[in-house]
Amino acid sequence: MILRLHGVIRGAVQGVGFRPFVYRLARELALTGWVQNTPQGVLVEADGARDSLNNFVLRLKLDRPPRSFIQSFEFSYLDPAGYTSFEIRPSDTAGSKTALVMPDLALCEDCLRELFHPADRRYRYPFINCTNCGPRFSIITALPYDRPNTTMREFTMCPACRHEYEDPLDRRFHAQPNACPVCGPQLESWDPHGTVTARRDEALSAAAELLRAGKILALKGIGGFHLMTSAADEDVVRRLRKQKHREEKPFALMFPSLEQIRTACAVDGLEERLLQSAEAPIVLLRRLEGSSSLVCDSVAPGNPSLGVMLPYAPLHHLLLHHINFPVVATSGNITDEPICTDEREALHRLGGIADLFLVHNRPIARHVDDSIVRVLLGRELVLRRARGYAPLPVTLPAPVSDTLAVGAHLKNTVALARGSSAFISQHIGDLETPEAYNAFRETIEGMQTLFDGHPATIVSDLHPDYLSSAYARTRPERQITIQHHVAHVAACMAENELTGPVLGIAWDGTGLGTDGTIWGGECILAQQGHFRRLGSLRAFRLPGGDRAVREGRRAALGILYELFGETLFTRNDLLPVESWTPAEQKNLHRALAQHLNTPVTSSAGRLFDAVAAIIGLRQRSGYEGQAAMELEFAAGEGNAPPYSFDVQHSTDPWTIDWGTMILEILEDRTQAVPASTIAARFHATLAAMIVDAARRAGIERVALSGGCFQNRLLTELSVRGLEGAGFRAYWHQRIPPNDGGIALGQIAAAAFTGDLTRQE
Repeated sequence: MILRLHGVIRGAVQGVGFRPFVYRLARELALTGWVQNTPQGVLVEADGARDSLNNFVLRLKLDRPPRSFIQSFEFSYLDPAGYTSFEIRPSDTAGSKTALVMPDLALCEDCLRELFHPADRRYRYPFINCTNCGPRFSIITALPYDRPNTTMREFTMCPACRHEYEDPLDRRFHAQPNACPVCGPQLESWDPHGTVTARRDEALSAAAELLRAGKILALKGIGGFHLMTSAADEDVVRRLRKQKHREEKPFALMFPSLEQIRTACAVDGLEERLLQSAEAPIVLLRRLEGSSSLVCDSVAPGNPSLGVMLPYAPLHHLLLHHINFPVVATSGNITDEPICTDEREALHRLGGIADLFLVHNRPIARHVDDSIVRVLLGRELVLRRARGYAPLPVTLPAPVSDTLAVGAHLKNTVALARGSSAFISQHIGDLETPEAYNAFRETIEGMQTLFDGHPATIVSDLHPDYLSSAYARTRPERQITIQHHVAHVAACMAENELTGPVLGIAWDGTGLGTDGTIWGGECILAQQGHFRRLGSLRAFRLPGGDRAVREGRRAALGILYELFGETLFTRNDLLPVESWTPAEQKNLHRALAQHLNTPVTSSAGRLFDAVAAIIGLRQRSGYEGQAAMELEFAAGEGNAPPYSFDVQHSTDPWTIDWGTMILEILEDRTQAVPASTIAARFHATLAAMIVDAARRAGIERVALSGGCFQNRLLTELSVRGLEGAGFRAYWHQRIPPNDGGIALGQIAAAAFTGDLTRQE
């Protein structure tokens, strides 16, 4: 009996060779009909025998292309339509846009072989790609994903490329960026004044010679510019730091090969898989001793880890093959500004940094930074979600009305919810400059255009002074605010598909609480559609307010004042006090006594900073989180017993009191106990606090979120402690635990409380 299958396939099924796969499978099974891209996904109709159609359904899922995934496949059997052949129909552009947009993908092995094969017509062509690799999110301007809706629309394919593009059996069938040296984008090298100095392969050779000469290259990649220079050259790396205004924060590195990475870093199996994956992120690896011949100390001052990636674009492969040594490959921007995407913009913003610009004429539709990942507890933990990951969605437990979440002030991302999918933007960054704020607004506009979003609701942070929150108030849609740490917990719940009850541990640097104080060490109960603050770290004052983010000695002073009161300033044995001049001490004493610019905080992040200052590791930080990172590095593997702590459970919320711990740390310092031992015991104490909180709450499932859980040691100790005590621990994997996850959490929290229930 002949039947007709009518089905809609949703998921990552556009731009990954899915239609030619369906075409080949249908012909193999002697089916007739058609397959078509639509803004909702892939639509398929097929006439055939029932057994053949059943086999077709099964193999669509089992044999799908490697970079695709199927979220849903809704189908029904109908009377046959009488099709005589199977065809790929032109894309349908009508209807609501809900199809997934694929991230940019690293160069595949087939294209890599062609790139370096002298007989291939794309030999040494820097823009080689196929349906399995190449730019996607960075070039698409609208759905469906067809060439006229990408920045490649400016390039008319030559007959050879057109033949590949139209042949369903070819690897480049409907590869939208398909091009070759005859018809595609081309390279040029420019001097800092914008004068063309070379073209095509000569431009690539000029860039390679520049790097060999110890100079700085600005390279236009897939999602924006990199600033590149030799990783071994101390002088040029220091020059890059000075001109980029990046004092000590580690630079990312690009190595020519996995073999060279192994000479500088320890690489385990999962880290190797990540480095060679289609996402191709920056992976944090442990640095080996004696690696300074390849990587100078100024690349990552005082840091035992290196952020490393392999070439992922054909241009990177060609350049790194040419020079055969690792390079710094940091974002092409000034600190706190978004990455440059246009060559004229790059001349203006990077002209005082780069000695040469290697550019091309394929426009970039949106900036996409490199993603950053570390391996933790045998899983990947995304710390910055951008190229390779964005804008793939997280699935919500139930459909919601169209909603825009504008995220936090730091490490900003935005998210757009449509139905059961929350599409999360690429990393935007800290909204500290006009350029960053403009990028934030452009990202929102781009997301709404790409997914045809018409949000009925805008969700923002409770803090009214965040630029993201201020932007939300300019919009006419219904407004919802979500407390920062509630959003952290909700993001972890959404990623792990938890609906409650859940105890959330939200530890980070800063977030405005509902009581007007600065939270950051919170125990949040998510239950029956509500969030409630069960407990918190003991609060203290931060002299100087926001200045304490970069000056851990201020947090230390606030903690010591909380413990010792007025007597603190009569003691000369406490390091953070000794670091101030007498005049400064007088002013700080007055500020603390009179509560002048000394906001109250329960921040775990500031507790890290304070302990780092107290034990002499770092009084001031060159970048956010530096003191906490150095405390983690000092702790090593952290095999040490915890310090004592108390819990005031008669209060609501109850208070986790670190006072005894700080007194014992001070005693250890007096006894000349090594900083490494103190740091290890400090981490053990924090993990013990989390286990104690879980016991007091009596909730089996515990979600760990917030910037503090970027810390490998803290997360591992906490998870093992919780599991050893009979609890089930959940932490982030594909969504950052830091503020990069706040936008998702804002949507998830509003959905959990029922504020986004879709009206059918």
